[in-house]
Amino acid sequence: MTDTTIEKARGACDPEGLATRTSSNSSVAKFSDIRVAEQLALNIAGTEPRVDSRLLAKQLGNQHKAVMTLVERYANRMMAFGQLPFQMEVGKRRQGGGNAERFAMLNEDQAFFLLSLARNTDQVVDLKAKLIVAFRDARRAAEQRGAEYLPTYRVLHDEIALKAAGSSNSRFVHANVNKLINAACGLEAGQRATMPLAQQSLLVVAQTVAARAMHGAPDHRAGYTRAKQALQSLTAVAGQIGTT
Repeated sequence: MTDTTIEKARGACDPEGLATRTSSNSSVAKFSDIRVAEQLALNIAGTEPRVDSRLLAKQLGNQHKAVMTLVERYANRMMAFGQLPFQMEVGKRRQGGGNAERFAMLNEDQAFFLLSLARNTDQVVDLKAKLIVAFRDARRAAEQRGAEYLPTYRVLHDEIALKAAGSSNSRFVHANVNKLINAACGLEAGQRATMPLAQQSLLVVAQTVAARAMHGAPDHRAGYTRAKQALQSLTAVAGQIGTT
């Protein structure tokens, strides 16, 4: 079988050009070159991690339209792996306005099914490796959330409730301590649900440190001050995690 025949056979499995065309000599990925450290950002829908079809297109170096063509063509098969939500987002332009873009949020099985339609070029294999890491870490983060994050969260806020008992501003005390811990861990409001595994581990430690610091305080004001002082050493660690 000639090289041309092989290439035609490969092209038949990739009618939309999802994978970038490569020569036969470079079709096998060099695993030493796979940049799995560049983790993909997943979205959490309820408790299920999903990946944006636009992100997949970017990682593949393709137009999103080509990716969506395949998603829509095989939507019925993808729905066998779970719900297939489509969303719309208006693109931003300098002069204002923009056309609404339709995209899909794929779960793990749907994402790998989509990539199974493409040839195993370097980019496709690289993306598969990144998806494996991203979904694996998302599962570990979910397990850690139930085993470590939520228990330490409850212990901390039980301690805050004791120190703020009788205060008319008790709910603000809880919110302020959360902000303090978010700052120490390099988190912004709303990021806890999607934070990476390493950052969640740091948050568990921060909650434990804050709870212990507040334990011996006479009131919530002194407790806040003690927690702030105790958390200062974690700020540098959070910075290192954020740059890896």
